[in-house]
Amino acid sequence: MVLAFNARPATRDVDAIFEPADLIREAAAVVQREQGLPEAWLNDGAKGFLSVYHDVDAGDLPQFDGLRIVAPTAEYMLAMKCMASRIAHADTDPSDVADIRFLLIHLRIRTPEAALAIVGRFYPAGRVPPRAVYLLESILAESAP
Repeated sequence: MVLAFNARPATRDVDAIFEPADLIREAAAVVQREQGLPEAWLNDGAKGFLSVYHDVDAGDLPQFDGLRIVAPTAEYMLAMKCMASRIAHADTDPSDVADIRFLLIHLRIRTPEAALAIVGRFYPAGRVPPRAVYLLESILAESAP
């Protein structure tokens, strides 16, 4: 969200999908020690929300020899955030609410049905958690006229 959409000024970790995983984890551990970063600064937990219909773009992201950097499109990111639909229960808990709100505004989505149509492009309707539907309804009700 920080790099691809400039949605917020900072993040606690970098969500990434990387190969070869063992080699990248070793390199991340070296960077973590050298830079004094938290142990899990490079996080591959997002792989649990990958869709076979993924949609990514390099956009304005930096590119390097031997390293390809891409980010989900706004639609795909919204779908992944809805699938996770984490709600913080404490200040230290991760939450997807602000990111979902940002993406709904960015995509000019005003109804839960429109948001769920996007989610449905990436995931079967039967996999969408009910909490995602309730969260979308709640967020969009806040901004309703």
